[in-house]
Amino acid sequence: MLPELFSVGPITIHAYGLIVAIGFLAGIIVAVRLGRRSTISQQEIMDLVFLMAVSAIAGSRIFYIIINISYYKAHPMDAFKIWEGGLVFSGGVVAAGVALVFYTKRKGINLFRSADTLAPAVALGQSIGRVGCLLAGCCYGAPTNLPWAVTFTNPNALAPLHAPLHPTQIYSSLIGAAIFVILLILYRRKRYDGQVALWFLILQSTGRLFEERFRGDDRGFISEGMSATQLLALIILVLSVTALIFYKRKNSISEMGKKPPS
Repeated sequence: MLPELFSVGPITIHAYGLIVAIGFLAGIIVAVRLGRRSTISQQEIMDLVFLMAVSAIAGSRIFYIIINISYYKAHPMDAFKIWEGGLVFSGGVVAAGVALVFYTKRKGINLFRSADTLAPAVALGQSIGRVGCLLAGCCYGAPTNLPWAVTFTNPNALAPLHAPLHPTQIYSSLIGAAIFVILLILYRRKRYDGQVALWFLILQSTGRLFEERFRGDDRGFISEGMSATQLLALIILVLSVTALIFYKRKNSISEMGKKPPS
């Protein structure tokens, strides 16, 4: 693929970093537009997006380093080379969630309403960012003979060269795009705050569990057939489904209480 787009003197423009930045900007635009329909101000949306983006990058990078700790013990300075790829989305979701809770509590704004506004933006940003993964060769798939396999030949790519691999980056990008569309539809029809965010976590975790089956890079396996990323995605999925059932029942009871007696 194309890990390095071009160089200007000593400065090299990496495809991964540029595409992730584009995804970030697209997410900001979506979040601001959706925020106009809620009581959250544009400045609060911008602050939230920035804080969550920084937290997500840090969290996803830290989780990636943890599951590849043996490599980074031998190459500690490589831990800072995020432009070369190496971010675990599930780790970013956890870190961004913590940042969201912290910010909304400090500012006194509705946590779940804020999460609903940001969820579609995150899905879109993730979908675009995975194109950067494809160009860089990170998050590569397992060997396959399927007709849509991709083969990396650029010596700077992070994937194994000259071998047909599952295009897991494309799988993830398409999943993210589908989640984005679903969340936009749900956002216009949601019945209570938090509904969109919970569905984001459910859909994203389910998609990640599907995608992980075809990954070929080192995933930090907890046990045979279970990677660290799969375990985290499974935990998020179970907690999100449980929360969705709880809030759905709570909302139903609340709506019944509002009905006039017959």
